[in-house]
Amino acid sequence: MGFSRLRYAMVGVTLLALVLGVAATGAARSGKDAPSGGAGERRVVERVLHRMSLEEKVGQMFVTYAYGDSVEDTDPEMVAANREAHGVDNFRQLIERYHLGGIIYFAWSGNVENPHQIAGLSNGIQRAALGSGAGVPMLISTDQEQGVVVRVDEPATQFPGSMALGAGRSTDDAYTAAAITGEELRAIGINQNFAPVADVNVNTRNPVIGVRSFGSDPDLVSGMTVAQVNGYQRQNVAATAKHFPGHGDTDVDSHTGLPVINHSREELEEIDLPPFQAAIDEGVDSVMTAHIVVPALDDSGRPATLSRPILTGLLRREMGFDGVIVTDSLGMAGVRQQFGDERVPVEAIKAGADMLLMPPDLDLAYNAVLDAVKSGEIKKHRIDESVRRILILKLRRGLFQNPYVDESKVDEVVGIEEHHAAADAISNRTVTLIKNDASLLPLRQNTGAKVLITGAGGYPGSPADGAERSTLNSFATAMEEFGVETEVYETGTNPDASRRSTAVAKAQNSDLVVVTTNKAWTSGNQQQLVKDLLATGRPVIVAGIRDPYDIAYFTEAQTYLATYSYKPVSMEALARVLFGAVDPTGKLPVTIPTADDPNAVLYPYGHGLSY
Repeated sequence: MGFSRLRYAMVGVTLLALVLGVAATGAARSGKDAPSGGAGERRVVERVLHRMSLEEKVGQMFVTYAYGDSVEDTDPEMVAANREAHGVDNFRQLIERYHLGGIIYFAWSGNVENPHQIAGLSNGIQRAALGSGAGVPMLISTDQEQGVVVRVDEPATQFPGSMALGAGRSTDDAYTAAAITGEELRAIGINQNFAPVADVNVNTRNPVIGVRSFGSDPDLVSGMTVAQVNGYQRQNVAATAKHFPGHGDTDVDSHTGLPVINHSREELEEIDLPPFQAAIDEGVDSVMTAHIVVPALDDSGRPATLSRPILTGLLRREMGFDGVIVTDSLGMAGVRQQFGDERVPVEAIKAGADMLLMPPDLDLAYNAVLDAVKSGEIKKHRIDESVRRILILKLRRGLFQNPYVDESKVDEVVGIEEHHAAADAISNRTVTLIKNDASLLPLRQNTGAKVLITGAGGYPGSPADGAERSTLNSFATAMEEFGVETEVYETGTNPDASRRSTAVAKAQNSDLVVVTTNKAWTSGNQQQLVKDLLATGRPVIVAGIRDPYDIAYFTEAQTYLATYSYKPVSMEALARVLFGAVDPTGKLPVTIPTADDPNAVLYPYGHGLSY
C-alpha cells in the first residue's frame, strides 16, 4: 500500500473511532437541539480540535471556489484560471495548501455540469480533505435558493423561488420545496445551502433582493423561513438564513456599493429581525451576514459583516445564536470600502464571524489571519471558538460519520418524476392574477388561435441568450398543449426600437399576444414595448415573470399576472392558469405601489383574483 493510501486509511480509522458512541449525531435534525451540543459531541469536537495545528484551524474558517469539474481537473483553461485565482492547479492543491473548511460551487467556475459529475467532484473533494492535514470533512455549499438564484439547474428539480412561495402562502409547500431541494443536493454531495433568504423586501426598488425574499410581511417571511430551515436540515443539509440583519430595505446593491439601512431599532425589531429570530429559535445551522451599514445598531459606519455590536452584541448575545456565522462574499464592494483586503478577514473575525466566504485574495487573507493570531491581535481561543462551531455543524450533518455519496444512486433521487410532480403542484398555487379587467381570462381551449409570445426571457442580455429562449419556448410548448398555435419572438430585457417594431408587426398578425416582462420597472424600453403592443388593439396579456411591480409602469394593460419566476416550471403553471386548467390562487406577498410614489398603493398586499 502506498503512503498516500495508507495515510487515507489511517485517517478513516481515526474518524471512525471518533464517531463511535455518537453515531446518532449523524442523523438528520431540525436543529432545535443544536446550539451548544451534547457531551458526546463536545468530546468528539475537542479531540479533533486538539490535534489541529494553527494553520489547519485558520484554514477551517475559509470557504472559497475553484475552477474545474473534478478534484484534479487538467483542462488547461481550468488550470490557468486556478493559478490566476489562487496560485494552484486544482481543488486538491487548494485544499492541501490552505486546509479549507468549505468549498462553494458555481456554474461559472465549471463545477456543476450535471448531477453525476457533481457527485464525483464532491466525493473527490472529501477524499482530498480527509487525506490531508487534520483529516476534517468538508462543507460543500452552493446558493440553491430556487427561482432566480440557482446553481444546480435541470435535470435537478426546479422550484419557482421564495416570493412565489410567499404568494402561495403555504408553509407546507415551502417545506416540501426545501426538503426536495435538500434531498437532491445531499445526493450530489452538497451539504450546506446558502438559503433561505430571510430578508423582508419592503423596498420595491431593491436591486438585489426582490423576488429572492418571501415577501414584505415579517410574519409571512418568518413562517416560510422556518419551514425551509426544517426542510433543508431534515435532509442533513445545513440551512443558512441570510442576509443578517436584513437586506430588504435598500436601493443599493451590496455587490457594487455599500447600502445603508436607516431603520430605527424599533423598526428593525418589527420588520427585519423577526425572521432571523424565528430561524434561530428553530435551530438554523448558520446565518450569513450582510454588507450593509445599520446606524441604529452600529454608528461607526462599518458594514454588519465587520461590526462587533451587530454580530457579537446583537446576533450572539441578544438573539442567542450559537451556530456558524458565515460572511457574504468578501469580494463584494460593500465590505471593501473601509479596509484593505488584508484587513477585512481580520476585522470580520474580531466582529464575530466564523467562516469567511470568498476573499478576493485567499493567500493574502489566510496569512493575514495567521499573522493576526501570531501577533496576539486575535487570541487563539477566539479561533478555537469558531472552529469548534464549524466542527459541531459538520458532526451534526453527518459528515464525520460519512461524507460521501453513492454516485450510482444519483438518478434515484435527482430530478425524479415524484419531485417534478411536486414542483408542478406547488407552482400552480403561486401564480397571481392581478388584473382581468377585460374578462379575457380564462382563455378558451382548442381554438387554433395564433398566439404571439414575446418580451423578455429569463436573464438580462441579448435575445440570443439560451436561457431566454428556454424561458419563452417552454412557455410556448405549454401553451400549445391547450390547442393554440404559437410564435415566439424574443425582444430581450432592453428591446430597442427595431425589436419593438418587429414585435408590433407580428402582433398585428396574431389573434392574441402574451408579453412577458422581467424587471420592467428598471427598463424604459420594456415599458415602451408593452405600450406599443397595447396600442395595436389586439388582446394582450402581460405577465411579470420576475418582480410583480412592473404593472405600475403600464397601468393601461387590462390583463396582468405575476409568476415571480421565469423558470420553466413557473411558465408551465402560467399556461395552465391562462386556460383555466388551474384556478389562480396566488395572493400578492408584497404591496405594489404606483410608479411615481412608493407610498401610494396600486395593489395591496394580499390582492389576487380568481376565476
